[in-house]
Amino acid sequence: MKFIIKGLLLTSFIATGAVAKDTVKTIEKKAAVAAAVTQDIQIFTSDNAEGKITPATIEAAFKKTGFYISANRDMNGPFKKQFKETTFDVYNLFTFFSKKETLELVKKYPNIGMFSPMSMSIYTKKGDKKISISSLKTEAIAKILKIPADDKILVKVGEMVKEALKAAMPDGKFETLSYRVQELTGPQVSSYEMEMDPEEWEDEKEEFQMEFEGTLAPNGFVMAGFNDLNYDFEESKYEAYDFYDVYSICKLPVIYTVAKTHPEAGAYAPCSLYMYKKIGEKKMHLAFPTVYNWISSMDIKDKESLKVLHEAQESMHKILTGLIE
Repeated sequence: MKFIIKGLLLTSFIATGAVAKDTVKTIEKKAAVAAAVTQDIQIFTSDNAEGKITPATIEAAFKKTGFYISANRDMNGPFKKQFKETTFDVYNLFTFFSKKETLELVKKYPNIGMFSPMSMSIYTKKGDKKISISSLKTEAIAKILKIPADDKILVKVGEMVKEALKAAMPDGKFETLSYRVQELTGPQVSSYEMEMDPEEWEDEKEEFQMEFEGTLAPNGFVMAGFNDLNYDFEESKYEAYDFYDVYSICKLPVIYTVAKTHPEAGAYAPCSLYMYKKIGEKKMHLAFPTVYNWISSMDIKDKESLKVLHEAQESMHKILTGLIE
């Protein structure tokens, strides 16, 4: 006899033809664990009928936990201005990271800038009495960075996020998503290199960044934030880089369109794009997580969302290759 319980195929040879209740509970528990493993995004939701939980109170909880807040942007204003409507009472994009843990991680994983800052969305759908926060699980971050998911510092960051969530929303609970992570349809990371003169790198960097920032608006991108990570590294007496800068980049039509069906998309927006040069090297390294992570993590299938995502990916690739060549 075969039983399918929450997506798990099990074979039973129980003579009575019935499964004991405790066996069913065990199976269901395993099914829930399996489902959680196949999700990259975590959504923490709480009742908020009295409206006491706000983006500001959430920011305070994250600061208290030890995070540096890069930005906490209300997106409803821009949504209404550009698209004349919004499907949310609250929709904020929130970027944050721990300076101490980032310093420890960058010593082993120079590409940690792709999630320094990390992103999350804070949202309440129109007319709802609940508030939710979406963020990437550390396992998903590790998968994209191709680093060990059990790295002690990375695990600590994940626990800090959960601590901050519970402090911000004491009655909150993690949701079980209705979809699973799908196979990638493209690379997880777009990475680039540019040769730099060891004697002229400062001028080359300034020129590159000025041109890069100048291309954003004409291509529909917004610079939602900027972090000079190397300033923090040097403050902590870690001198391995000539520079390490991270841009937070957002394209409003992307988050507006995708968030209509997947408000948790803010776990990926804005996108962190790093630029760094190590001392003694002759190259600048650049990278950002691709939109294929969005499509895979959220099982995105609607044509409108796929269109704006692919357009954003191609546009940023064109900008960077044009500047590097």
